[in-house]
Parts: sequence; C-alpha cells; structure tokens
Amino acid sequence: MIYPIVAFGDPVLKARAKDIPADFPAADLQQIVQDMYDTMYHAHGVGLAAPQVGKGIRLFVIDSEPMMDEDEDGNPIIEEPTAGPVKRAFINPQMVSETGEEWGFEEGCLSIPGVREMVYRHETIVIRYEDEQRQTHEETFSGMTARVIQHEYDHLEGVLFTDKISGFKKQLIKGKLARISKGDVNADYRMRFAGQGRR
Repeated sequence: MIYPIVAFGDPVLKARAKDIPADFPAADLQQIVQDMYDTMYHAHGVGLAAPQVGKGIRLFVIDSEPMMDEDEDGNPIIEEPTAGPVKRAFINPQMVSETGEEWGFEEGCLSIPGVREMVYRHETIVIRYEDEQRQTHEETFSGMTARVIQHEYDHLEGVLFTDKISGFKKQLIKGKLARISKGDVNADYRMRFAGQGRR
C-alpha cells in the first residue's frame, strides 16, 4: 500500500513519536515497513519516517544509495566503511552520539516539496535501534548515510529540516510553507493536508 505523504502544517510532524511496544504484532509491523518502503520509492525519496505517513510511532526507513557519488563505472564512491549506501528499517531508534565536523548540504523533504535549504549536520553518528525481527543493534554511520539517518530521526522528535535554518532563511520561505500547508503544492505523489483529508 502506498500512503499519501503528510504535508507541512500537520500536527503529527511536530509531535514526538511514541515507542513501538514489544507486543506489537510482528506481521503488522512488517506490513507497515514494506508499505513505507513502497511509499518512499514511489515518491523518489531516500528516507521516510512514520509521522510522514500519519503514524506517530518511532520507525523510519532509508535507502541512501541514490545519494552516493559514483565513479565512471557507476559504482558508489565509498571513502570509509561506514559511509556506504544503506537500506534499512530503524525501529525505536535512539541517537547515542553525533560527532565530527558539521558539514552543510542542501536538504529537502517529501513533506515540504519544492523547498531545499542548506543544513549542517555532524559527520558521524552512533545509533541504537531494533531491526524488523526486534533485535537490538548499535551501529556507527558516517557521510551521506549518517545525514539521511539524522534527517529521519529528527522527524521522530518532531523536528523538520526547516527548523534548523536561520531566522532570516525561515522568513524567506514562510510564504511557501504557508502555501504547502494549505494544499497549494506541486508534487508527483499523493499528499495529505491538515484539515483537508487527502489530495
């Protein structure tokens, strides 16, 4: 099932997501994860958090391969082992640490189509999470994959990438954000707007 993407302005995007309990039915969780992958790929995203499909639970999926630089043969250029592409579901994640020099990259978000801004994030992260079999892992990621994870993790904390830009930049995009929240948006995937149902 492909979900509509929740647009900027919906309260679910600003609320801290809740942990998925241990007794949550495994088959239901597997289905949600698969549906989120399908929705992410349909919208040409590299990450998708559950609040973006209207579910206030601590879950996100990523596939950072499209973000990787490639060599002449089309293979990803990987500068260090933890910087390579990753496809994974993160259940009940907890950020353990964010280290290294902060670096800037122009980010966008499926919930805020047509808006891209420079965001600075740490180079390396350590994150603890459960996989789809509810096994706990603690892993280190760096580079672009770390950035994608940080962006999606922020969604679970009720933080959007637009919250991380300067006050001046926020003023410049204020009108555009207001239009998105009202449904005045051009996206090639279905969206859901606060108070308006689906489109």
